[in-house]
Amino acid sequence: MTEHGPVLAVIGAGPAGLAAALAAAARGVRVVLIDSAAEAGGQFYRQPARGLGARRPQALHHQWRTWERLRAGLDTHLTAGRVTHLSDRHVWCVERESGGFSVHALIGPEQEEPVTVRADAVLLATGGYEKVLPFPGWTLPGVVTAGGAQALLKGGLVLPGRTAVVAGTGPLLLPVATGLAAAGARVVALVESAGPGDFVGRARTWAAAPAKLAEGAVYATRLLRHRVPVMARHAVVEAHGTERLESVTVAALDTEGRPVPHTQRRIACDALAVGHGLLPHTDLAEGLGCRLDGPGVRVDDEQHTDVPGVWAAGETTGIGGATLSLAEGHIAGRSAAARLAGAVPDPREWAPAARARTRLRSFFAALDAAYAARPVRWTEQITDETVVCRCEEVTAGAVREAVGTLGAGDLRTVKLLTRAGMGWCQGRICEPGVAGVAGCELTPARRLLARPVPLGVLAAPPDPTAAQ
Repeated sequence: MTEHGPVLAVIGAGPAGLAAALAAAARGVRVVLIDSAAEAGGQFYRQPARGLGARRPQALHHQWRTWERLRAGLDTHLTAGRVTHLSDRHVWCVERESGGFSVHALIGPEQEEPVTVRADAVLLATGGYEKVLPFPGWTLPGVVTAGGAQALLKGGLVLPGRTAVVAGTGPLLLPVATGLAAAGARVVALVESAGPGDFVGRARTWAAAPAKLAEGAVYATRLLRHRVPVMARHAVVEAHGTERLESVTVAALDTEGRPVPHTQRRIACDALAVGHGLLPHTDLAEGLGCRLDGPGVRVDDEQHTDVPGVWAAGETTGIGGATLSLAEGHIAGRSAAARLAGAVPDPREWAPAARARTRLRSFFAALDAAYAARPVRWTEQITDETVVCRCEEVTAGAVREAVGTLGAGDLRTVKLLTRAGMGWCQGRICEPGVAGVAGCELTPARRLLARPVPLGVLAAPPDPTAAQ
């Protein structure tokens, strides 16, 4: 692929990946944009399936004009042949080779046919995934993650239920609650474990990001318009139902994050969208040997990792929203284009994006601190019968026995003794919950493969002619 100039493989077609692809292509680099979805946009700009005939998809989205500009730019580069968009490619490994990289993926929804893309450099824009914390009743049909509810609505024009509760913590709850209400669901409660007092004392940081304040005001107005009750410093402590969800129990939280006695109230609903924040998706980066900075991939001012030829941008470097992802992607794309051309990047070319990056990183660091100001003592509400690993059906009681009776002192030993984390998701979903119940430190597990791969694909000899 490299005989007509250097090739940059951008993995992920969300805001960061699109911004990076457009910035690099505009400077003469051939870009291969690889994504698991059928359409570009990522989770933030997830598009309804074309067969659904959505007449006003913009009604489900924030920053729609930005998406239109990204889509128009992508179409221009696709037509000119500067960008190749490979959809329905599920990347499971990136290998460093002499003179470049091989990106290994599986094609289509069955994810059984292998394909390899070779490139001179790689830009990781793999986004994030939801942090899921278990509670009694969380496995009932009708209980979905907050992001899952949003994906159903944006991608399938489907409501998870007619009467919904949105609960947990973090800024994602606001667009989920307002989106469900606008689509016709009756959102009977927005249950947020953080309280107003947790956001006091950071006025200077909030004032430095007026656009974000205005965005918050828009969501508040929509909640009022749809008459969504907001229950701050509360939490869902249990979900109830026989065949599916029928109601939830909500309780106020004290200053220690424990339910206040006699404050429990039961709310009837047939859908619960619950979320506890997001975590960076770092499997591919770790497989390449990239160092982490906290939960995200460590990058320098150019968004370059410590692995030569590998850049990272967006949520994979730390959770910060679409606007920050766009800024980081733009910087990464320009830097990669210059380096591939053998030039020294000029930071003045992306100075506005760098200023936005600094401002937004500061804003989201303060936001994270506010939401985490008073942690919820959620593990104390987990009964021994509560399933904490859904793939392997491991209960909290089994995890506690592994620690208290069998002497497990770390997450890996708990996994070996209980099989928690050995299922289809390989711990991506259950690790935070299992670690919390076990009282172990949540240490990121370095996985050789970023997703399940058929044994036949692993056993097949490499195809020297394999390409996109």
